[in-house]
Amino acid sequence: MSRLDEPLKKLVGDRTATVLAKSLKLDTVGDLLRHYPRRYAERGRLTDLASLSDLEKDEHVTVMAEIAKVNKRQFRNRRGNLLEVEVTDGRGKLTLIFFNQGWREEELRPGRRGLFAGKIGRFNNAIQLSQPDYQLVGEDAEEGVADMFANALIPVYPAAAAMPSWKVAQCVGMALDTLGEIGDPLPAEMRERRGMPDLARALVEIHRPQTWADVSTAKDRLKWDEAFVLQIALARRRRDTRAQPAVARPRRADGILDAFDARLPFELTDGQKEVCAEIETDLSTEHPMHRLLQGEVGAGKTLVALRGMLTVVDAGGQTALLAPTEVLAQQHYRSIVEMLGPLAEGTGMLGGSEIGTKVTLLTGSMGVPARRAALLDLVTGEAGIAIGTHALIEDKVEFHDLGLVVVDEQHRFGVEQRDALRSKGKRPPHLLVMTATPIPRTVAMTVFGDLETSILAQLPSGRSPIATHVVPAKEKPHFLDRAWQRVREEVDNGHQAYVVCPRIGDEEDDPKKAGKKTKAKGKPKANAGKAGKATAEDLPPEAYLDDPDDIGADADTGADERRPPLAVLDVAAMLEAGPLAGLRIAVLHGRMTPDDKDDVMRRFTAGDLDVLVATTVIEVGVNVPNATAMVIMDADRFGVSQLHQLRGRVGRGSAPGLTLLVSEMPGGTSARERLDAVAATLDGFELSRIDLEQRREGDVLGDAQSGSRSSLRMLEVVRDEDLIVAAREEAGAIIETDPELTGHPDLRSALASILDDERAEYLDKG
Repeated sequence: MSRLDEPLKKLVGDRTATVLAKSLKLDTVGDLLRHYPRRYAERGRLTDLASLSDLEKDEHVTVMAEIAKVNKRQFRNRRGNLLEVEVTDGRGKLTLIFFNQGWREEELRPGRRGLFAGKIGRFNNAIQLSQPDYQLVGEDAEEGVADMFANALIPVYPAAAAMPSWKVAQCVGMALDTLGEIGDPLPAEMRERRGMPDLARALVEIHRPQTWADVSTAKDRLKWDEAFVLQIALARRRRDTRAQPAVARPRRADGILDAFDARLPFELTDGQKEVCAEIETDLSTEHPMHRLLQGEVGAGKTLVALRGMLTVVDAGGQTALLAPTEVLAQQHYRSIVEMLGPLAEGTGMLGGSEIGTKVTLLTGSMGVPARRAALLDLVTGEAGIAIGTHALIEDKVEFHDLGLVVVDEQHRFGVEQRDALRSKGKRPPHLLVMTATPIPRTVAMTVFGDLETSILAQLPSGRSPIATHVVPAKEKPHFLDRAWQRVREEVDNGHQAYVVCPRIGDEEDDPKKAGKKTKAKGKPKANAGKAGKATAEDLPPEAYLDDPDDIGADADTGADERRPPLAVLDVAAMLEAGPLAGLRIAVLHGRMTPDDKDDVMRRFTAGDLDVLVATTVIEVGVNVPNATAMVIMDADRFGVSQLHQLRGRVGRGSAPGLTLLVSEMPGGTSARERLDAVAATLDGFELSRIDLEQRREGDVLGDAQSGSRSSLRMLEVVRDEDLIVAAREEAGAIIETDPELTGHPDLRSALASILDDERAEYLDKG
C-alpha cells in the first residue's frame, strides 16, 4: 500500500482521525496532504481586528492577536464567574468571553500571543468570541505549532469548529515528517522536460513554503497532477469507445435527408454546415459516435440533430430523442413533424424505397391505446424517429434497430438513464448529446472530455436581438409599473409575453408548509469546493479584506430572512386583477396534467393567449416566434445560465425581444452584479464562465452538480486552459503507447485513487 493510501488513524490516532473524517471528509494520508492551505499569513503581520465589524453573527473566524488585559469577575446573583480577555493587534480590539473557566487566567496572561477561533457574537454592539478555542504561540507552545510559526508563511487551512486551522497544520506536519519516498504519477521524463519538482517536494512546499515562489511552484505542479490524471482517465475512455463496434450509418443519396434539405426555406449557416459534416463523418464509421453539440440559444441545434437522425433513417436505422420534460418532448414532436411536413407521413419499413418515416411520441402520461400503438411502431421499425421522455427507457420499450440516441439537455439526466436507452440497440448506437447551455472550452475538455465537441455559435439569419434590463423593484417601484406597461405595449402590437416565477404557489395548500419562511441563500462562493467546506473556512480576518466572497455570510440581503419566492398562481391572479387586466392570461407549471400543459402551449403557440405566466418549465425548447417580451420575477433567485436560457424564448421571430429582470436586491450586491452581467451581454459562453466561477464545476468524474464533491482541489478549469490543453496532449500520447499503463505503475495507482467505484461506473456508462 502506498503511504498516501494509509488510513489517518495510523498517523494521528482514532480520535483525531474520526474528527478529520467527520468534519473535513479526510480519510487517508493522501487526503490530508491534498487538503491544501486556503491562504497564507505572513509571519509578523498582525490581523486587522477592525474588519470584524463587517462580519455577520455566528461567522466562524480565526484571529491572530496579543492579549492586552484580562478581567475575572464573579456573577452577582448566581454561582460562577466570567473571564473577559481583551486581545489586540495594535489597531483593533476583540473581547474573548469564557464562562466558569477562571482557571484560564493562569495561561491567558497579558503580552502572550496566539490564535483564537470561534463564532462572531455581539454584546452591546461590540464584537466578541464566546468560549473560543485557542492556541498560544511562544516558548511553551505545543510542538508543531511553534514549528509552523517558524516559517515565513503560515498556512491557513479550510477548517471546522472541531478542527481549527492550527490543528490541521499539526496533522499535516506529522504526515510530512514521516512521508518518506512516495510514488509520482507524472513520468520523470515529463517532469524534467517541463521543469517540475517531484510530488514529495511539491507537497512539502505547498504546506511549508519559505517564499511565495515556493507556493507558486508547488501549485503549478499539483495542478498538473489533477489535470493530467483526469485527462488520462478521459483518454482511456475515448480509446475504449473507439474500440467498440457499431453499425456504420453513411449518408444515402436521394433519401429522406435530401428531400428534407430541398424543403428547407432557408440556407444553413456555415456553422450548421460544418457541424452536420462532422456528424455525418462520425455516423459513417464502425465505432460509436460520442459527440457533444452545444451552442447559443436559438443557434439551430435541433435542426442539426434532425439531419443526423434522418441520415440514420436513410441507412435503415431508428433514432430516439430523449427530452427531460413532457412539455419539451411535445414541443420537439410538433416542431419536427412541422419541419418534415409530408416526410413525416411515411408508412413504409425502414430502408425501403419510400421517402418518409413515421415520427412517434412516447410519454408517461399517454393512454393505453396510444402507448401500445407507439410501442408497436418502435418494435416493428415503422417509426424511424421516436421522441419521448423517460418513458423511452422503460423495460417494455423495444426498438427494431436503434442506431442513434440524441439526448437533449443532458444535464437533466442521470448516467443510468442515458445508458438504459443506449442499451436498447443491438450494437452500441451512436450518441449525440445536446446542451443549450454554452460551456467554456476547458470545461468541455474535462466534464465532457470523452466526447468530441461541436459548437454552434452563429445564429441563423432572421433572429432578432434581445434587449435585457434589470428592474430594481424595491428601489424604484415605478420601474416595475413601467415593465407591465411594456408588456401591454407588446400585446397591443400583436405580440405575446412570458412572465416567469420561481415557484408554483399551491404549496401553501399543504398546512405543513404554510407559513414557513425561506432562508436567504447568501452569496455564491467563487472558490467553494476546492478544498473542504466553504462555510467553515477558519480564515484569518485579513482574508475577509481581500476576498469578502469567502466569508459565506448573507451579505446580499443584510437580513436573516427573505420573503418566499414569488409564485405563478399568485402573480397570475395579481396581473389579471391589476396591471394586465383584460388580457388573455394562462398559467403553465409542472404540476398541471400533461393534457392541460399541452393545451396551454398549443393555445399560446396559436396566438390564442396574450401572456403565459410560468415556471422554468419553458426554459428550453419552447419556440413561439410571436413571443417578444419576458418578465422574470425574483430574477436573482435564478442562475446566470438559467436566465440566459429563459430569455432565449423571446426574439425568435422577426421582431426584437425584450427581457426584464425584476429583483428586490439592492445595488452593489453580488446578486445584482450577476443580473447586470446577464443584461450586459448576449454571449452565452461569457455568461457560462461567470456562472462556473460562482458555483464551481462539480465533480468532473462523477455526477455531482456542485463543487463540494469535486475531485479537483487545485485546478480551476475556467482559468487553467493552457495547462489543461497540454495535459490532454500528454495524456493522449501515453494512452496511445501504453493504454493499460503497465509501464507507469504510479500513474495507474493515482488513477485508481480518483476512480472509485461510482466514478468508474460513471465513465464506463458515459
